[in-house]
Order: sequence, then C-alpha cells, then structure tokens
Amino acid sequence: MSAITNRRERERAQRHQLIITAARELAEAEGWEAVTTRRLAERVEYSQPVLYSHFDGKDAILRAVAIEGFGELAVRLRDARPATPEPPQALHAVCRAYLEFAAEHPALYQAMFVLPTDVKFAHAETPPPLRAGFDEFVNCFRPDNPRRELFAEVTWSALHGMAALSAGGRIRPDGQTERLDLLVTQIAGSR
Repeated sequence: MSAITNRRERERAQRHQLIITAARELAEAEGWEAVTTRRLAERVEYSQPVLYSHFDGKDAILRAVAIEGFGELAVRLRDARPATPEPPQALHAVCRAYLEFAAEHPALYQAMFVLPTDVKFAHAETPPPLRAGFDEFVNCFRPDNPRRELFAEVTWSALHGMAALSAGGRIRPDGQTERLDLLVTQIAGSR
C-alpha cells in the first residue's frame, strides 16, 4: 500500500467517525428527529454526497452510532465489574453502571435499544461489541451455573425496563436504588 492510499484511508476513517460523532452530539442536544443528512452535512462541513459515500442514510448512521455505543457500554460494564467478587457484588456493580450509562447518554441509549435498527440481538450476526456487553452480565454469575445466560437475559431485560421507564418519567427517580437492590437480591440469590 502506498503512503497516499494509507493517508486516504485514514482521512476516510476520520470522516466516518466525524459523522458518527456529529450525529451523537446532535441527537443528545436536540433528539433523533433533528438528525438528518442535511443537518449532519452542515455540521461536519461536507456535502450530502460525501455523507452518502460513508452511509446509505440515517438508518445506517443510527446503526453505526448504536454499535459504537455497545462498545462503550461493554467497556463501562467491564470496568465496573470487580475482578474476583461474589456474584451479588459483581452484578450490583454492573447493573449500576448500566443504569448510569443509560441516564448519562439518553440519545445514545435510544439508538442502541429503542429506535428501530437492523442490529441483531441474540443471533449469530450479533455485533461483537453487543455480545461483549452481554457477556459482562453473564460473567457476574458463577461459571458452574447452567442458567447464567438466562439470568443475564432477565437482568438485562429488567434493567432496560428500569432505564426506559425512568427516562420516560414513569417511575419514581428516587426509587432506583431500591429497585436495583431488589433485582440483584432476587437474581443473584437464584439458582
């Protein structure tokens, strides 16, 4: 590969990331309805055809944002999980990190879990960053537990419900700690 080709590939990757970052910033500031290819083109100072050379449209941008978010969430969960704790402590730390992530990045969380995308969950085509996040929940349970993936699914489902209901103002924000404690006690105490 020539130096010119390498430079072009780096520039293309930088433009690609710039578009993703701009979409995230615009969505966090104004909501996903405000994210259009026209607005993004203005924001990144490239023409709409340049955007379309990277993404087929808003759905593809949303997918890229979601995948990036799954990677960030996986890192956050991994960093939260203590190396050698008992399952209740590990699960509590990972669950708390998940809820904090959802609250801190509402538009990103929407892209990941609420808005329609073609990202496949629990499938052979599940993106590695999404699988890595799920694995952090699985790793909170003992390796000899044959139902650890089931417990991880139920935990993630409950957390998603808590995050979505909290974001929508449908449950009391001051009850989040109590709900989290109840969830961890019930799930971690199960066999």
